[in-house]
Amino acid sequence: AMAVLPPLLYHMDVLKPLFSHEQTYHEWIYRSLVFLIISCPCALVLSIPVAFFGGIGAASRRGVLFKGANHLEAFRKVHTVVFDKTGTLTEGVFKVVDIKAFNGFSPDELLRLAALAEAHSNHPIAKSILEAYGDSVDEGSIQSYEEIPSHGVRVIADGREILAGNDRILHLDKNNIEHDTCVTEGTVVHVALDKRYAGYIVLSDVIREDAERTLQSLRQEGVKRIVMLTGDDREAAKQVARSLQIDEFYAELLPEEKIEKVRELEKDIDPRHHKIAFVGDGINDAPVLMASDIGIAMGGLGSDAAIESADVVLMKDRLSALVDALHVSRRTRRIVYENIGMVFLIKGLFLSLGALGMATMWEALFADVGVAVLAVLNSTRVLKTVNL
Repeated sequence: AMAVLPPLLYHMDVLKPLFSHEQTYHEWIYRSLVFLIISCPCALVLSIPVAFFGGIGAASRRGVLFKGANHLEAFRKVHTVVFDKTGTLTEGVFKVVDIKAFNGFSPDELLRLAALAEAHSNHPIAKSILEAYGDSVDEGSIQSYEEIPSHGVRVIADGREILAGNDRILHLDKNNIEHDTCVTEGTVVHVALDKRYAGYIVLSDVIREDAERTLQSLRQEGVKRIVMLTGDDREAAKQVARSLQIDEFYAELLPEEKIEKVRELEKDIDPRHHKIAFVGDGINDAPVLMASDIGIAMGGLGSDAAIESADVVLMKDRLSALVDALHVSRRTRRIVYENIGMVFLIKGLFLSLGALGMATMWEALFADVGVAVLAVLNSTRVLKTVNL
């Protein structure tokens, strides 16, 4: 239309008063080709994904693996961060600090029963109990082993039933194994033999060195709410929450209850502008990671199930990488807008010049290929992201 209509209307004397010289088909065909080259959307189409690829690369340099550009884009909207406790806010490396035996059991016998029960478990608590026991476990005596999520383990050894876990394990299957109230700071593992309470073991866990600094930085970056969910007992959770000044915490939760809590938190935000991120590491965290807007797994100590379910993986188990990820996400978004604005501005200018016959073919090529190159170069700036 641009190549035919203007000269046609000129020769029909419709547009002749608007031009000072004769308008030829050759001239308008040239203008049309210039206009066509400039209007090619390649630079615009290229400028957006290249910026996100750069953002994903910048995050990976800092030990953060985004599994998709959509997760990188959503990360900048994080309003609420929900943390698991064990292995996330804490090191996940336990140490036995106390053993309390009851009903005629000795501390050594209690520790032996706990080690026998935990012999087949990969949980950090199990490893700590086995390390404290320090002797070899007769695994050949174990006839059956059952791991009960958010409860503990049930083992049949030499025909006798051993239960080891939190308080819930003592009330499993309508059982009600009586025991003294245990109020102590730390993680408690109760042990029972043939429905008879043997005592409990107290373990301590260390808060991550960068946890407090990370939470403070997240608040400074605009995160409005920090929540902790854990299956651990209330006293241990309260101690960690108090130390890190966490806004709110919920303890003694089953995996499905964690999902319900996340759903409740989602009701308090506008999903179009705000997102909820969950940070966890264990097998039990996999359903919550999938249910959250952004699931973040600890890649070092984290289980394979958690890493598989997550949208983002912290490869070095460095909590402060969350702040780096937030910086990269926001920086990437800003560069995307810069690229879009630059493409529209330059192309709009050259489209106008091309229509007026003031742009050459070489200038048209610059307005297309040159702008695409500029967008790529601008996108590399995200690789140098440090902070905002």
